[in-house]
Amino acid sequence: MLASIFTAVTLLAATASAITIPAHVARNVSEVLKRTPGQVVTQCTVPNTVALTFDDGPWVYLYDISKALIAADAKGTFFFNGNNYDCIYSADQAKRVKYAYDKGHQVASHTWSHRHLPTLTWDQIHEEMWLVEDAIEKITGAYPAMVRPPYGEYNDMVVDAARVRGQTITTWDFDSLDWSDSADDVKKAYTDLANRRPSNALALNHEVYEQSAHNILPHAISVLKAAGYKLVTLAECIGQSPYMRVGSPKARDDSWTCANRPNYQL
Repeated sequence: MLASIFTAVTLLAATASAITIPAHVARNVSEVLKRTPGQVVTQCTVPNTVALTFDDGPWVYLYDISKALIAADAKGTFFFNGNNYDCIYSADQAKRVKYAYDKGHQVASHTWSHRHLPTLTWDQIHEEMWLVEDAIEKITGAYPAMVRPPYGEYNDMVVDAARVRGQTITTWDFDSLDWSDSADDVKKAYTDLANRRPSNALALNHEVYEQSAHNILPHAISVLKAAGYKLVTLAECIGQSPYMRVGSPKARDDSWTCANRPNYQL
């Protein structure tokens, strides 16, 4: 029995020592956190809350989405890419990121170039995560604590990479299908969700579609609030901190660039 326990402990120690932790992992990630299992969040835990989340930005509709939420005394969560529709460091894109953060919405990582993470190497996964984390911190002063893998795809290596970075992986339990369905169909899906009245919901939307910002979102806000839900950030709906650290935005310099970095790929 003792021999079996010793063997198991030895194997675990060998596995842990074989994991290379990149130098750019956030410095306040404790050794205890690095040794804990990776966390994957698929749903809210706080009753009577809905987290409306928006992927693939920053993009031009962010301002209208924010204004609709704020007018309804609500907050959203924006999962940003670094180099998807445009470079996050461009003047317009950086302004959008800062605007969302300043308005009290949660800003989080959707990776740098929206690649299929399970197809990448360990180092490539970390690059996809770190590049956008670094950009968000430079622009806002806040280092995000949550990452949504593109397409909701992850494997054990992606979870482990997020773990050593101190990141929580998040997906969703309600896909609005605003990326594929008509506005009427998506609005009906939100009406059906409100009528079912689950304890809470973690909703996937996309900020890059005009119908999502101007047609679907106002309806979703209306039916969800009528059903008695509080519309909150993802961090609020799971009772966790949205950021690993918060400081001051950085001054723009030559590092604010997408040159020689991965581009968006299908």
